[in-house]
Amino acid sequence: MRIAYLDCSTGISGDMTVAALVDAGVPASAICDGIAGLGLPGVRLEFHEVMRCAFRARHLKIQHPEQHAHRHLADIESILDRGQLTPRQRQLAGSIFREIAKAEAAVHGTTVEQIHFHEVGAIDSIVDIVAAAIGFDLLGVDQVVSSPVPTGRGQVRIAHGICTVPTPGTAELLKGMPLVDVPINCELTTPTGAAILKVIVDRFGPLPAMSIDSIGHGAGSREFSDRANMLRILVGELLEGTGGPQSDEVLVLETNLDDVSGEILAYARQRLLESGALDVCAIPIQMKKDRSAILLQVICRPNDAERLAEIIFRETETFGIRHTRWQRWIRRRAKVEVQTRFGPVAVKLGRFGTGEICTPEFEDCARLARQLDVPLVEVLRAARKAGEALPPDMVQAALELFDDSSLSPKSLPAASDHSHDHSHDHSHDHSHDHGHDHGHDHGHDHGH
Repeated sequence: MRIAYLDCSTGISGDMTVAALVDAGVPASAICDGIAGLGLPGVRLEFHEVMRCAFRARHLKIQHPEQHAHRHLADIESILDRGQLTPRQRQLAGSIFREIAKAEAAVHGTTVEQIHFHEVGAIDSIVDIVAAAIGFDLLGVDQVVSSPVPTGRGQVRIAHGICTVPTPGTAELLKGMPLVDVPINCELTTPTGAAILKVIVDRFGPLPAMSIDSIGHGAGSREFSDRANMLRILVGELLEGTGGPQSDEVLVLETNLDDVSGEILAYARQRLLESGALDVCAIPIQMKKDRSAILLQVICRPNDAERLAEIIFRETETFGIRHTRWQRWIRRRAKVEVQTRFGPVAVKLGRFGTGEICTPEFEDCARLARQLDVPLVEVLRAARKAGEALPPDMVQAALELFDDSSLSPKSLPAASDHSHDHSHDHSHDHSHDHGHDHGHDHGHDHGH
């Protein structure tokens, strides 16, 4: 699996991200061409090598005419739509802007549509976000991992006055992300940087075991006396035999429900799973006054917690949701399709350390059992046997494609179950004015 690791030792901003991507090997010409396609007059990107605390880095400067346009989200989306962006680039850029709009709407008590962008609606911030979307698309990685995020300290002046770091909009965007204190009295992570992390990053943690192919350094504008002010991106392959993380961090959401019907609870559970929950449990409990109730427990990735909490509030009408952060050990895993004499079945392969398991997908087996009117246990047995008979190199290849966020079948050759220990002969087919964005990426300590 090809991955990128973001070392945010002095925070992250839009310009630092773009510069680091180019320094890591993304063609500057491709980013410049993508920006030119937006039709923004007089915009020019300049990449220069600079020194930060005796270390070389690349710095981005955006040249553009003076302008004072304040844009709504619809205006930004119109600019994106007229650009020559690939579908993924358009989706990434749109998602970053929408996350900023959602954060500002929450802060100012208004709606996403009414948010009136200030600096983040300015030309240089639009360029930062679109260029970052283009860069990550062209980087061609399967997963992005980030270190914990420093916010900085002190206070900064924004469009609405003086605010403590992290500013309200940035803090809203950073929900669910692991933060770390770096004793520097300035804003280290900007709204644009936080939004990029929220959309791009798959998980947070230490540097994984990987073989590094390229390294990019993106410089912020300010010089620090005791450390290099730059974002570092390491790009490469997970080492063979590691196949991905064996531990990660999840959030657990819980609420006690004593007035929800079984039908409503089942619907809420399905909506949560469809929206990205890793698991949803309904546990019988006894509440005060001897009332029988259900403990609804949702395990999710930190970045999904707020969205899933909204579903719980909406569907159950609960008055409160508890949340805790857990560390968990996980097996490396992959899903592949095997052929049995009953038909194709997906099996999940798992490995932790040197131990491996193979678990057939129940729904596949149940479907075949119903169609062929055979005992379910025989289909399960045949699928497990076929999975355990997969060649070791195929298993290794599948596990190297480990992705905890998606267990969809991989494009690997299927293995067949040649066992004939049963006598069944069954045929089968193989054929605004109320809210404002603080977007001060370009007047802060990383600014251009």
